[in-house]
Amino acid sequence: MVHTLRHHNTLQQHTATPHCNTMQQTSTYCDILQRTATYCNILQHTATYCNILQHTATYCNILQYTATYCNILQYTATYCKILQYTARYCNILQHTALYCNMLQHTAIYCNILQDTATYCNILQHAATHCNDHGGE
Repeated sequence: MVHTLRHHNTLQQHTATPHCNTMQQTSTYCDILQRTATYCNILQHTATYCNILQHTATYCNILQYTATYCNILQYTATYCKILQYTARYCNILQHTALYCNMLQHTAIYCNILQDTATYCNILQHAATHCNDHGGE
């Protein structure tokens, strides 16, 4: 009976050993799979984060282009204000030029009037002189 028990224990050990080896190999394989899955999750999170960074970088580029465009618009607006002030100044100069032309025409007319007045004075003086001499 002791022999039968020993034989039975030996048989259980021989039968259990391959089964345990298979279980250990399966356990090791499962550990590898779990580590791989964890690594894949980390990679997926990293990829998601990289996508977010790429979208952010694209958005930043758009903002930079927009800022550049706004700077151009600001310079253009400043240039337009300068042009508006220049146009107003030119209008003032044009009105002044028209006023000066009117003054010049008035001065010419006054010169004509002065020349006419001088001629009239000469004629009056001559007429007076003629009257004094009694038509001689």
